[in-house]
Amino acid sequence: MTIAAVVVDAIVDTIRTLVDCESPTADHGAVARSADLVAALGEELLGVTPERVVIDGVTHLRWRFGDATRVLLLAHHDTVWPIGTIERIPFAVAGDVMTGPGCFDMKTGLAMALHAVASLDDRDGVTLLVTGDEEVGSPSSRRLIEDTARGARAALVLEASADGGALKLERKGVSLYEVVVDGLAAHAGLEPEKGVNATVELAHQVLAISGLADPATGTSVTPTVAGSGSTTNTVPARASVWVDVRARTAAEQQRVDAAIRALTAVTPGASVSVLGGINRPPLEAAASASLFARAQAIAARLALDPLAGVAVGGGSDGNFTAGIGVPTLDGLGAVGGGAHAEHEHVLVSEIAPRTVLVAELVAELTS
Repeated sequence: MTIAAVVVDAIVDTIRTLVDCESPTADHGAVARSADLVAALGEELLGVTPERVVIDGVTHLRWRFGDATRVLLLAHHDTVWPIGTIERIPFAVAGDVMTGPGCFDMKTGLAMALHAVASLDDRDGVTLLVTGDEEVGSPSSRRLIEDTARGARAALVLEASADGGALKLERKGVSLYEVVVDGLAAHAGLEPEKGVNATVELAHQVLAISGLADPATGTSVTPTVAGSGSTTNTVPARASVWVDVRARTAAEQQRVDAAIRALTAVTPGASVSVLGGINRPPLEAAASASLFARAQAIAARLALDPLAGVAVGGGSDGNFTAGIGVPTLDGLGAVGGGAHAEHEHVLVSEIAPRTVLVAELVAELTS
C-alpha cells in the first residue's frame, strides 16, 4: 500500500460526519446515536455489521475478523464536549488545519482506524473495538477491552499523537481516591472543645498524602478538590479531599495505593476512610518497545519522517491492554494538538501517512 493510494478526502469526509454527531460521554442517548453512525460508516467501509455491546447504558462497537484476535485496534467515539458545541465551533478545514470538537481526541483516529482496516487485503485476525466511555476512565468498557485483547499479539491505540506527532511509548498509571474524615460536630462558640474538628484532621491528611509523591520516579500524588463543614459556627463533623495519583510503574502505583489505604487519624476521636483506587495500570516502556521499533522500520521503508516516542502522564485504554501483558503502542492517531481545548486541531497533511503506517503495521503483525 502507498500513501498515494489513501484518499484523504474520503477520510476527512468520515471525520466531518463523526464530528458533526456530538457524543459527550455522560449523555448515553448521544453516545448511542453516535454508535449508530459509526456502525453505519463501518459497515459501508468494511462490509460487515459490528457487534453492538451495551454495558451500563453505554454503547460500544466491535468488528472481529477471523476466529482469533491477533491485532486489536482501539478507538473511542465519546468526547468531552457538551451538546451544542458544534454550533459554536463548527467543523472546518482551513489550509492544512482541521478544527471541530473532538476532531483531535479522537474522531480522526477513529476514522483512520476504519479506513486502515478497510484498505487491508486480508483482515483475518484483526479486531477493531470502539468504546463509548474512554473520557471518564472506561468504567463500563474496561472488562470488554481486556477480554477482547487477551491473547493478542499487539494492541494499537489510535489516540492522538503527542507533540510533533510523537508516539506514546509510556503512559502513567492513574489512581483516583476520595479520602473522607469523620469528626464530631459542636458549637464553635459555646463548646468547641466538645467537637472533633474534621477540617484540622483533613489538614494532617493532606500533608501526609502530598508526602507520598516521588518526583525522582515520576510519581505524582496530588490532593485536588477538598471540602469541609456545614456552617460557619459549627465544628465540622466531616471533610474530604480527592487525590489524583500518576505513576510510571505498577510497583509505584501499588506502593501509593497501600500507603493511602493505611492512612490513620492524628486527631483523637477522628476517623479516616478511603474510597476509590487504581483506575488504569501504567503502560510501561517494555510494553511498547518492540512495536515502536517495528513502526520505525515501516516508517523508514515508506520514506516517512522518522518516528519519535515519548512518555506522557495521561491515561488511555492502552493502559488496560498493557496491564494484562499485551504489547501496546499508543498515539498512532491524529497529529495536531489542543485535546479538550477550544483550539483542538488536526494537521490534514499527516492523516494519509499515519493511516498507511497503521495499515502496514497491522498487515505485518497479522501475517
